[in-house]
Amino acid sequence: MTTNIQGKVVAITGASSGIGEATARLLAQEGAKVVLGARRTDRLEALTADLKAKGGEARFRALDVTKREDVEAFVDFTVKTFGRLDVLVNNAGVMPLSMLGELKVDEWNRMIDVNIRGVLHGIAAGLPVMQRQQSGQFINMSSTSGHSVAPSTAIYSATKFALRAITEGLRQEVGPNLRVTLISPGATESELAESISDPNMREAVKGYRKGAIPADAVARAISYAIAQPAEVDVSEILVRPTAAKY
Repeated sequence: MTTNIQGKVVAITGASSGIGEATARLLAQEGAKVVLGARRTDRLEALTADLKAKGGEARFRALDVTKREDVEAFVDFTVKTFGRLDVLVNNAGVMPLSMLGELKVDEWNRMIDVNIRGVLHGIAAGLPVMQRQQSGQFINMSSTSGHSVAPSTAIYSATKFALRAITEGLRQEVGPNLRVTLISPGATESELAESISDPNMREAVKGYRKGAIPADAVARAISYAIAQPAEVDVSEILVRPTAAKY
């Protein structure tokens, strides 16, 4: 087990599948106490039971990151359960890609609500706790789409560009005792494509993602950032398929 991870209390949003689930599994294996949040509580319950059966410490709570009160309750639950909050992984995200001309305004708003507001809610809930502790780490999940834009990704990329700005601003503001990390994965095995409403676009994205890296590759990047000594802040990690040139 990794010494700097063992015993740490890590809360993970969007933990019911994909990167969130893989991160929960890896960190629990490495000795962290994990608290899992997502809307699909049946999946969280099954995952929590599996982690406990394998000797891990895990709890779960229903969570909709678009609701500030939900995120505050999630963080409060974490602190009441394990006494502190060492790491908050703001992982929940959606990616209903579409061309701007399709005017899918409701989907645009959903991305803004989850991908931007959801992270801000996490910061608002977790920052006072970490400031009181004089220690803690935020890990915010961006994307390589936060570094480039392509047809159909304009709004999704905009949310991830925004997240880069928010994360860097937070890093500069929190002082010497708190750490802030941005993880920007490329194509990764996940259920993100399922949120695309246009069937042709959905299948095209699934085809594009056939060379995707497994979710546990991103989980290892998250683990690496957490495992560093307290005086080392890994500010950003980009992780993508070796064959990707975008």
